[in-house]
Amino acid sequence: MNAQTTVVRVALDVPLLQQFEFLAPGCSTDDVGRIVAVPFGRGDRQMAGVIVGVVEPDAPAETAQAQLKSILFVQRGIPALPAETLALAKFCAGYYHATLGQVLMNLLPPAHRKVEPWQRREAPLAAVKITDAGREALASATALPPQARALRSLLTILSGTEQLAVSDLPVSRAVLRRALAEKWVTPASARSGIAKQGDDGRFVRQHALNAQQASVVAEVSAAMRTTAPAPFLLAGITGSGKTEVYLHLVAEALAHGKQALVLVPEINLTPALLAHIRGRFPGSNIVEAHSGMAAITRANQFIAAQTGAADIVVGTRLAVFTPMPRLGLIVVDEEHDASFKQQEGVRYHARDLAIYRAHQARCVVVLGSATPSLESFENAARGRFRGLTLSKRASGAAELPSVDLVDLDKERHRDGLTHAAMDAIEGTLARGEQALVFINRRGFAPALVCTQCGWIPHCTQCSARLVFHRGDRRLRCHHCAYSTAVPKACGECGNQELIGAGEGSERIEDALRTRFPTARIARVDRDALRRKGSAERVFAAAAAGELDILVGTQMLAKGHDFPKLTLVCVVNSDSAVFSADFRAPERVLAQLVQVAGRAGRADRPGRVLVQTRFVTHPLYQTLQTHDYNAFAKSALEERRFARFPPFGFLTMLRAESNESEALTDFMARAQALVRTAAGEAEISIWEPTHATLARKAGYERQQLLLQSNQRSVMQRVLSDWLALLREEKFGKVKWIIDVDPIEV
Repeated sequence: MNAQTTVVRVALDVPLLQQFEFLAPGCSTDDVGRIVAVPFGRGDRQMAGVIVGVVEPDAPAETAQAQLKSILFVQRGIPALPAETLALAKFCAGYYHATLGQVLMNLLPPAHRKVEPWQRREAPLAAVKITDAGREALASATALPPQARALRSLLTILSGTEQLAVSDLPVSRAVLRRALAEKWVTPASARSGIAKQGDDGRFVRQHALNAQQASVVAEVSAAMRTTAPAPFLLAGITGSGKTEVYLHLVAEALAHGKQALVLVPEINLTPALLAHIRGRFPGSNIVEAHSGMAAITRANQFIAAQTGAADIVVGTRLAVFTPMPRLGLIVVDEEHDASFKQQEGVRYHARDLAIYRAHQARCVVVLGSATPSLESFENAARGRFRGLTLSKRASGAAELPSVDLVDLDKERHRDGLTHAAMDAIEGTLARGEQALVFINRRGFAPALVCTQCGWIPHCTQCSARLVFHRGDRRLRCHHCAYSTAVPKACGECGNQELIGAGEGSERIEDALRTRFPTARIARVDRDALRRKGSAERVFAAAAAGELDILVGTQMLAKGHDFPKLTLVCVVNSDSAVFSADFRAPERVLAQLVQVAGRAGRADRPGRVLVQTRFVTHPLYQTLQTHDYNAFAKSALEERRFARFPPFGFLTMLRAESNESEALTDFMARAQALVRTAAGEAEISIWEPTHATLARKAGYERQQLLLQSNQRSVMQRVLSDWLALLREEKFGKVKWIIDVDPIEV
């Protein structure tokens, strides 16, 4: 064998820290970052990996090379991952103590991970636009049959924008095929191209900025022209026009030939934002990046971003890894949102990686929120972030809503709603306005209860009660896939009188339909909006004033602007306030501020009613005064005393097993090993405890918390501890390290 044969190091998606060496004839250093297929393990099963390095020609020696296997093929139809993406992946793997292969294979689209040669395939249809015939059909009383509501909805949506991606259309493919056959819509090719400096022709300026918005845009735009800008924290109250600021900053980046990356916390917020951005940037190539996309579409759009053909990328947390050679701006909208923290596999935080990536690319990153995370709030106070404020609503006539607390110990209530809430809704409807009822619980009732002995059905796989869903007469576990029919009698005493205890979104909807039989009511939760496009249809109808009452869960809390909505009623938020998790007050307040912010965003005053048994609780008092800064300062003092983030650093070992004894033994051994690794280091090692949900999907769950005042100490102890853990065999236990956990 020739001693000069190229040997490459390949990162694979396996729980081993090292990379693996393979013979790679015909490869060179130019192939670093390319996806390859290699034989691995017993039986030479095939795996996809990424070349992360080339071994020097004189090492290993020819005798050692003889022990190496050869790569099967190189994916040359896909561009190699650039050095910047490899560096970001290495940082992520190092900080969160994952393997490089796990990070790299996580950031690639699924279609790129296949162990077969890649042949680029175009998506059948990328985008469509309405034709003149379609506009005439929409305006005609007879062109569309009365039952063709989906067709009318499709044409109505397309009439308000220049074009829309097929993946964003809230209709079935059959409806789209009918519209294409009738020539009411036509395919639209995505436009691309790099803007020249000073070219503003591709940005549609729909709204004039107010003084505060203009000041923010000017300051961030100036930072774009520097080489090492600090991160910006944009604290803007709900309705202050943060999105408009983002759009102007994206336009500024594009005008200088740069790309922009916009991160949002949830997939269900992406279609509306994408449609908004496409309408404002009609000459730009805009792509998506989230797990809900079709495989081929996602792969092609990943390549478009990587090659620089895409100007704007909009996506969820995984989009933070998208290669973008001209990256000039990163926006993290709702930066406080827990959805930016990955809760499975590699447990990275996309907001923190966005900050690192902006530093890496020497570009601007803007973190926006009405309720900034306490970590970001403190970073701005210390000067690590540049703080920006939007303290007024964008609409000159709009004010923050008034907030009234309804004492549940004094007010009578039925089916979860007090007389005060019902009367307020009635008055709102009488004025031709909209109401929103927020309850963050799905189902009809959180539990089914025997009236005789108090028996409550529990999940057979989880340590949780089964939730009663009256619509399909099922009891469902909201933590695993288990469900069962509603029993005819009590499982303990045989009593046949079983009732739903507590309130869920189904029960609230039923109560509202009974009280307001002529009102147009829509329930917004994962049960009601399972079909593709159903959420978009509901939100479009609400924005158009075609609904009177919205009732639902956190899907309603953020990212929506309903001009006629003036009343928000909050049901049953007390249970979340008193949680063992030290982040619970911050999380609940952020959610309440967001949902309250849906009221009174136009020229009509808004009102919020919060039903609670704790009217004097500081959290609700903060909601009334709209003084988030005061809450943040008080909460930070408590964190400082306890040395919790941002004044201390946490890591959680999470473990599970279907054998409780094996799990207990593992946790004891893990605790002993971390004490050995820590030595005299200043680090607190807590006792192993059961997870909040002690059993899930048949697995017992425990956790072990580490706490340190210094990040460097924590990282050093983790490296030594994990090296010891990986040397031992725990075949019956699954475990993972969660650095900077958001749930404790």
